Amino acid sequence: MSLDIVRSGLLDGVEHGFFGRKGGVSKGAVAGLNCGLGSDDDPIAVETNRRLAADAILPGAPLASVYQIHSPTAVIVTEATSNDERPKADALVTDRKELLLGIVTADCAPVLLADVEAGVIAAAHAGWRGATAGVTDQAIAAMISLGAKVERIAAAVGPCIAKASYEVDHDFAERIMADDPENDRFLGEGPTGNPHFDLEAYVVARLAAAGVRRIQATGLDTYQLEDRYFSYRRATHRIEPTYGRQLSLIGLAS
Repeated sequence: MSLDIVRSGLLDGVEHGFFGRKGGVSKGAVAGLNCGLGSDDDPIAVETNRRLAADAILPGAPLASVYQIHSPTAVIVTEATSNDERPKADALVTDRKELLLGIVTADCAPVLLADVEAGVIAAAHAGWRGATAGVTDQAIAAMISLGAKVERIAAAVGPCIAKASYEVDHDFAERIMADDPENDRFLGEGPTGNPHFDLEAYVVARLAAAGVRRIQATGLDTYQLEDRYFSYRRATHRIEPTYGRQLSLIGLAS
């Protein structure tokens, strides 16, 4: 079964991939490789899709994930837990080989990070709440606690909603400007007169501000690329009953 996997040249030497919706066994509104445990989908289909994706990156490796809550919280993991025992967090960090780290997104920005020399990796789910609260900062701090050095970390930001598709309200714009007046550079006026937010550029800037020197963003818009990606906002605009989630994975081979 053919899967749509985007990889970053900055993460060469680390097994990783940002998955799209192509392939998989899910049907209906979430047809394809829906990997969201919280979606209104057959749980068996979701588990099958997650295993298909995992085996495309590190065959047979266990998949560690978190119960995502749009927080800045990063956790260090040493093994995969059952779905019911997943920690509530939005980033995972490990130095264990043959363990995949996975996060799901449906417009939010997936971020994969690695210090190859130290053998430390991380995966982060950066929606606007987590991104502005510092989820990537906490992921980097956890990596450093395991021996990574920030100047060696490479980071890739995967497919997410693009500025042209991401209309926000004026209250949001005011809040993010209150955080830092320079955040004006991530805002722009949309065709309706409401502000638009550049989530991808914001996440890249937060990574750079934390000291990460090598950063790559895919520039792929989950909202517009309907055939390739699930999108929460697109599903909401169309009043669809549910929406799928794509998976992003990173792991260290033995």
